[in-house]
Amino acid sequence: MDGTVRRACAAGLAIGALIAALTACTGEPGARGAPGEGGTPRARACAKGTFTWSPVTTRDRLTGVSRPERLDEGGGALRNPVRRVYTPVPSVRADGPAPPAAEVLFSLGKESGEIDSDAPTLAQAGGDTWAFTDPGQRAPALGERRVTPRTPGTYYQYAGVREISADFRHTCPDGRTVSGRARTWTVDIAGVSGCGERPDTALAREAARHACGPAGSRATRP
Repeated sequence: MDGTVRRACAAGLAIGALIAALTACTGEPGARGAPGEGGTPRARACAKGTFTWSPVTTRDRLTGVSRPERLDEGGGALRNPVRRVYTPVPSVRADGPAPPAAEVLFSLGKESGEIDSDAPTLAQAGGDTWAFTDPGQRAPALGERRVTPRTPGTYYQYAGVREISADFRHTCPDGRTVSGRARTWTVDIAGVSGCGERPDTALAREAARHACGPAGSRATRP
């Protein structure tokens, strides 16, 4: 049963909320937005800038784990619910006027290989859509992930996501730049393992520390 994992590869799902300041419409280089405090026009992101990215970081994050439960000879269905320990939220943050979050995530998707497109921007993608670029996606539900081990032992269930993040710089044709960081998630992971086993993935070992305790279990020993 060690490391039994079901992966729903939702190629580029994204979830959560978005920084409102980053959802403003783009304008042409040098364009000005509505007046701000004191009547000073607010700067707007340019429409024809280019992105450069730092190395992309990919990390599996534990989102839920159940309490362990003992099964006797013959096994049976696990009944303890998976409780949330982390809620993944897509985030696009910048130090100045930036393109809409969906455009930033589109660029991150292309940079990370999650999106295969020759379009320079999402707006020019001909109506194609990717869940990866949706800044309003919710965290995957933990649900009723019932598993039926066939052997006796003490088992726990766990859930996770694969997060993708990187720093970016957006440069306008007139030389103006804005820097920021973007993060979203792409894979919904579910698995089961036993407290008497050594998990074969970092995610399952992290779950074991929650479910089986820091000591006294083979699953949590170094």
